[in-house]
Amino acid sequence: MKHSDVLESVEQFFSRKVRELGPTPEGVDYNSTEAQEIRFAQFMRLFDRTKKLSINDYGCGYGALAHFMVRHGYAFKYYGFDISKDMISYAKGLAPKGADWSFFSDESRLVPADYTVACGIFNLKFDADVNAWESYILDTIEIISKISKLGFGFNMLTKYSDRDRMRPDLYYGDPLFFFDHCYKKFPRNVALLHDYGLYDFTILVRLV
Repeated sequence: MKHSDVLESVEQFFSRKVRELGPTPEGVDYNSTEAQEIRFAQFMRLFDRTKKLSINDYGCGYGALAHFMVRHGYAFKYYGFDISKDMISYAKGLAPKGADWSFFSDESRLVPADYTVACGIFNLKFDADVNAWESYILDTIEIISKISKLGFGFNMLTKYSDRDRMRPDLYYGDPLFFFDHCYKKFPRNVALLHDYGLYDFTILVRLV
């Protein structure tokens, strides 16, 4: 299965979701604002609050991460990419006037930034073969590493989730596999976070 085939289904799902529920955590398939912001908070460990930074938000949805960072006192230049044009439309409409934020659905517009984060983009695989989906994840990690100067982070559902709650349309990754992959491929400053009370994990990679 080509990456584009399953991503078309993902794009249609999230475009429909945001049209139905609006630019809300539920509109990007989170259970609550709290669950969304707990995940955002893990990425903040990459950043120095005392310095202005640039960030690529790979799978930005309606730009909630940027609003979260403003509320927590970060100064930053922001590039938000999402395959859903509906999401991008909402994101542009919610951006504060004068903010140094850009939103687009054309991946080729992504440029190297200090950091790249990918929050929640690896969870929904629909009926994709697990091996094909893992190939897509590894390819995407490679992409985000190349557009990151100082570091990057990503998260996904964990294989240590409760078995009776696991769904066949979702992907549950092996945190040790992805830690090992990043540890071997990138400079050895890699963190695995699996202790924040949700059924997922976050990998943070510092490149310098």
